[in-house]
Amino acid sequence: MAMEELLTRGIANIIPGKTELEKILNTNKKLNIYHGIDPTATRIHLGHAVSLRILQEFANQGHNVTFLIGDFTALVGDTSDKDGERPILTKEEIENNFKTYKNQAEKLLDFSKIQIKYNSEWNKNLTFEDLLKLTNTFSLNDFISRELIKKRLNDGSRVGLSETFYPLIQAYDSYVLKTDVQIGGTDQTFNMQAGRSLIKNKDKRESFVITTQFLMGTDGRKMSKSWNNAIWLNDEPFEMYRKVMAINDELIQDYYTLATNEKEIPTKEDIQSNPVDIKKKLAKIIVSQLHSAEDGSSASDEFERVIQKKEAPIDLAEIEVKEDSVIDDEFLVQKGLASSKSDAKRLFEQNGVSLNEVKIKNGEEIAGETSEVTILRIGKKMVKLNII
Repeated sequence: MAMEELLTRGIANIIPGKTELEKILNTNKKLNIYHGIDPTATRIHLGHAVSLRILQEFANQGHNVTFLIGDFTALVGDTSDKDGERPILTKEEIENNFKTYKNQAEKLLDFSKIQIKYNSEWNKNLTFEDLLKLTNTFSLNDFISRELIKKRLNDGSRVGLSETFYPLIQAYDSYVLKTDVQIGGTDQTFNMQAGRSLIKNKDKRESFVITTQFLMGTDGRKMSKSWNNAIWLNDEPFEMYRKVMAINDELIQDYYTLATNEKEIPTKEDIQSNPVDIKKKLAKIIVSQLHSAEDGSSASDEFERVIQKKEAPIDLAEIEVKEDSVIDDEFLVQKGLASSKSDAKRLFEQNGVSLNEVKIKNGEEIAGETSEVTILRIGKKMVKLNII
């Protein structure tokens, strides 16, 4: 990848500046570069691919690259983009979450060129005295002047004291790793700037921050597990293809730019003239790059059969139901499609239940379905309904 593309594609900002970073990169100096992810969930979504692709490109160019798993910072919880405190995770929950992180990330990262580190390696050894010394670099006003924190304080909402330590701990990660470049989403700007400040204060040198653009979820909002709009790196090929086909047409160009490594990006005019075919190509590219070319072709063929031609998926389980059956939480549990009523209700609340790809609410009747094949989708599961 050419230098100009590396420093522009998917990038929102470079601090203190693109020109300054470009000058250092042109000296062929090997830089220390890292990107961190807190294991607050069991899966990594496609939005993380933006930073991971940039990280890999730096590794391809011979820089010292680290993929940092924030198993210690996850104990605190980052509220940079939240309007309230995060739930405090237990060590057991965190350990369970990061078990699969490497398997997911290696869809985009070559770990023969990139090292994995866990920030508990150094943070768990900090003494109270060490922590007090680190706090001297920052003021309380630095933290409470942040927009979301200020809003919560003005609203009289609780702000946990532990939240003030998150930027400090992340800053210490940058210092320990002797970081030259940090990579993260724009919501991480404050935390990464804290790293720059600590490095400048203790090491008397400049470092850089690269903030990446957000890849919106399938509904046009930020990708989030809670909004059920994320495309996960470990989604099955057909599910991944189907989700890409569900994005708004206005997002197609962003997905080509941020979620693939394609050189040719379709113009807005091309998309407006033929959005469906361009989106099909996009979906096949994403599945092929995250799974395999064979999976991309299979997912494309399956989508054509199941969604467009309304044929039943291959080897799909069948359930016999009456024409006046009601699809509700009790129905899903009785048919073994949900583990409990609370699980079923959550699926409905997250728009995870659909008939022939049309979202349905808890308690809707099957009546009115005239398709030759009626497909009930519950999260990732699909079953064929034989209506009698």
